[in-house]
Amino acid sequence: MIKRLLNSQTKTIAASAIVLAVATLLSRILGLVRDRLLAGRFGAGTELDVYFASFQIPDLIYNILFTGSIVVCFLPLFSEYYLKNKEESWRMMNHVLNIFLFLLLSLLGLFFILAPWLVEYLVPGFTAENKAMVTTLTRIMFLSPLFLGLSSIFSGVLHYFNRFLAYSLAPIFYNLGIIFGILFLAPQWGILGVSLGVVLGAFCHMLIQIPSAIKSGFRYKMLFDFKYPAVKKMFLLAIPRTIAAAASQINFIVITIIASTLAVGSLTVFNFANNLRYLPVGLIGISFATVSFPFLSKAWASNQKKAFINSFSSIFRQILFWVVPISLLMFILRAQFIRLVLGTGEFGWLETRLTAACLGIYCLGIFAQALIPTILRMFFSLQDTKTPTVIAVATIFLNIIFSIVFVSSLGFSNWFSNFMRDILKLEEIQDIAVVGLPLAFTLIMLCQFVLLLIFLYKKIGDIDLKRIINSFFKIIIAAVFMIPTTYVSLYIFAEVLDTKTFLGLFLQAGIAGTLGMLFYLFVSFLLKSSELAAAKTSIFREFRSQFFDK
Repeated sequence: MIKRLLNSQTKTIAASAIVLAVATLLSRILGLVRDRLLAGRFGAGTELDVYFASFQIPDLIYNILFTGSIVVCFLPLFSEYYLKNKEESWRMMNHVLNIFLFLLLSLLGLFFILAPWLVEYLVPGFTAENKAMVTTLTRIMFLSPLFLGLSSIFSGVLHYFNRFLAYSLAPIFYNLGIIFGILFLAPQWGILGVSLGVVLGAFCHMLIQIPSAIKSGFRYKMLFDFKYPAVKKMFLLAIPRTIAAAASQINFIVITIIASTLAVGSLTVFNFANNLRYLPVGLIGISFATVSFPFLSKAWASNQKKAFINSFSSIFRQILFWVVPISLLMFILRAQFIRLVLGTGEFGWLETRLTAACLGIYCLGIFAQALIPTILRMFFSLQDTKTPTVIAVATIFLNIIFSIVFVSSLGFSNWFSNFMRDILKLEEIQDIAVVGLPLAFTLIMLCQFVLLLIFLYKKIGDIDLKRIINSFFKIIIAAVFMIPTTYVSLYIFAEVLDTKTFLGLFLQAGIAGTLGMLFYLFVSFLLKSSELAAAKTSIFREFRSQFFDK
């Protein structure tokens, strides 16, 4: 039964997205547990600042080689090869696997040697002792991109064959590895134990996908040729996207540099808020974008432009339908959410309020952040990596400028800092400079979203805007009814529950959020939303095909 489920293939984009979303939800819940355990054990202090800083260089390597190349270039080329010659497609995969493993090991070796020098520039505000600890943790975490990089190649295969269940379990095992490190290794080795948990999680991330890749037809062979046509083509396609991926990671490195000069705990506050911001983006946006990529790549490779555009329109509308209410609920319930997830142990009330403020700012742009991955995959399916790269680099450059300006402006008393204190209810907190980082990020994501949509429209013409706009108005109407329902429920249950306890706070936020979402779905039903009907149909169809159809 378990083997059958792991190797199961979903039939539609919506069904695939649902399978992936459910697994992603479990992974995100584990991520919240992970963050709560980290907050409770270490608080928003030096150790977690060191821990989060240690991710930056390994993540840079991973993004340069794999996020920039494998994810966006491998699948379209694999689709093209598989349609022509199945045996040759597996040869192509082995060439890619071995070449990128060689490049990865070479880069890791170089950066291992340069780590102390790089850390000096990464965290200029840290003490010498903390810089040494960042260097040690960074070197340990270099094993993480090794395992995650190989895992990315297997993920590309599973995407093509719609084996999303096995793929979706990978991040669950990744978080379990980190949680293991917090619970069983940290008591003896401190933050070093958590880093070992990260490596363990990355290894499990890779391991869980290998059996399904073998089931799909993969057999390892020692093939290594830089002149192999697909490898050369992948490198050419990857160059622009690699620049964009590197620029994105450099953006977070600059944020780390800025945060290291702020009050102790600022980097931790930013990263916790960023992790929570990613919850709906990963759950809805990444899930739909991931499962749509094989469909889009196949449709364009087969010259089916109408199916290509219809798939995009359907995915775009379904993402909007789910992410708008979820991000609004996160905004309304942000204080309760942060208290539930992080308000424990060493994590203080001041840090809780700052994290809630950062999350509230993020919520204003979550819909754009959730839609960007799907728009990017439209460009990648067209084998156009240049356009989104130019847009990404330009907006990231602006984000760095805005981050510096906002952080500087919020660092002393002026009309802007006073205004932000008032609207975010941070009147008693003197240093709110860290709030400038999510503010800059949100504004830039909105700009990037608009620019990508404009250039996509110019490239392929009509993207079914009429249906998208029609769905958007229905979503807004349903959301307008949801907001007062949630607020009223929140205040009613605040009177009857003891919100100073975890259970009382959980019931207050859970009931208010559930009632708000149910009212949103009810109004959507009255408005005859096609996205709600599509989700219901896909759930029943997938359930029937997995458990009843032979």
